[in-house]
Amino acid sequence: MTRPGDEPFLAAVKPLVDAMGGEMLPPGEAGPDDVVLSWEGAEAVAVRLPQLADSLDHILAAMERARGKPLADLDRKAKQEVVKALEARGAFSVRHGVETVAGALGVSRFTVYNYLNREKGV
Repeated sequence: MTRPGDEPFLAAVKPLVDAMGGEMLPPGEAGPDDVVLSWEGAEAVAVRLPQLADSLDHILAAMERARGKPLADLDRKAKQEVVKALEARGAFSVRHGVETVAGALGVSRFTVYNYLNREKGV
């Protein structure tokens, strides 16, 4: 997967790929849905992007790590902030997104919808 000089590029791209929940592969192993990145005129790495539902689980896990505790243990205000951040990232366009988020927060779907409507001023 690497040639001399590729390492700085791969090191620069890795945090982004990890944050998305993607996987880095040798370019020769790229499938039709993978994204092949070039560096200095040559293919350097292929990135396999996660399915949207997997991305939501990855985002929720990252939010828990960042807060140092399960999202269900957050107070109401913090849960509202999580919902706002997730909405900005498109989490609720994923099928069963509201249910997945509600489960992670330890609240009902109705509560998540209330948090969403609160942000919109409804």
